[in-house]
Amino acid sequence: MTGYNTARANLGTQRFVFKDVYFNERENDFQMKFDRDDKMPKYKQIVQSIRIDIERGILKKGTQLPSISELSVDYLLARDTVEKAYRELRNQGYITSVQGKGYYVQSGQDKKIKILLVFNKLSSYKKIIYYSFIKALGDNVVVDLEIHHYSVKRFREIIEKNLRQYNHYVIMPHFDQTEEEDYMDILKNIPSSQLVLLDREIPELTQPVSSIYQSFDKDIFGALENANDLMAKYQRMVLVFPFDGNYPKEIVSGFRNYCINYHKDFEVLESVHGENLLPGTAYIVVEENDLAELVKKTRQSSYEMGAEIGVISFNETTLKELLGITVITTDFENMGRTAAALILNKEQIKVKNPFFMIRRGSL
Repeated sequence: MTGYNTARANLGTQRFVFKDVYFNERENDFQMKFDRDDKMPKYKQIVQSIRIDIERGILKKGTQLPSISELSVDYLLARDTVEKAYRELRNQGYITSVQGKGYYVQSGQDKKIKILLVFNKLSSYKKIIYYSFIKALGDNVVVDLEIHHYSVKRFREIIEKNLRQYNHYVIMPHFDQTEEEDYMDILKNIPSSQLVLLDREIPELTQPVSSIYQSFDKDIFGALENANDLMAKYQRMVLVFPFDGNYPKEIVSGFRNYCINYHKDFEVLESVHGENLLPGTAYIVVEENDLAELVKKTRQSSYEMGAEIGVISFNETTLKELLGITVITTDFENMGRTAAALILNKEQIKVKNPFFMIRRGSL
């Protein structure tokens, strides 16, 4: 068959990864990965490999597939296995058979792209990312949402259940740092071309993957540094950071670096409860309940917010805008839009998400 090269199998090992299988060289090349160690039935592996590449546009409508005999010989498979795979693909509408000619791709990118979106938790900020993401993707995409709740064990269950079922996996990799189980091994099981990381970059992940990330230590340092004109009236700074809240520890590093560089007395507290307010202090709070308690304490004191007591909160909300609270925040809408753009444009790059301060009267 024109444009078809025999697949190469490494017979010296138990693990088989077949590459360099080409259909119609003038269009797109198709690489089928087949793993004999995988517990998934062989015919299912064939079905998923071909189905995903049809949906991703690698195999275009009208492309001729290898015959049953060719796949059987070149992949050391029983004819019944290949026949079963082709029959299922035909029943699903992905391929068609022409009497005396062979099998052809029936549907192309008219099939909807399937994306699994995995968040660490649900929050108002995650909803902003979610709705921005699905809006930017358009109607030809199906997005399923799962929550791992910072649990590596739960994350493993989600991926094992859904591996090979989706065209792309968009993961927010924030986990409980006290867990001994390694989430890196789970991420490595996802093909790098299908993986998109949200909110956090993972340098230890050696394979190239798409990511839209925050640089938590540099972001907070830069946001405070850009507000040095406002920070000049505060000699002391307090970061209210619950260490049991699974927040990125890089936030603490960036805060400390700023205070040391600009000669501020500083302290890191787990809660604002029990704190005696001192004039000339600027507070940075991560959680909403600490913000509410801090505003209450300030109003009950004789100190003026924005003059003697400074208040900065993480992440923008409508209520903070109405209360005149200064915030430092990433652009959540942009994060969702950028993730969608990387998938639609088939780009495999790393993008730093914008982070900025919104100045208001509380500072």
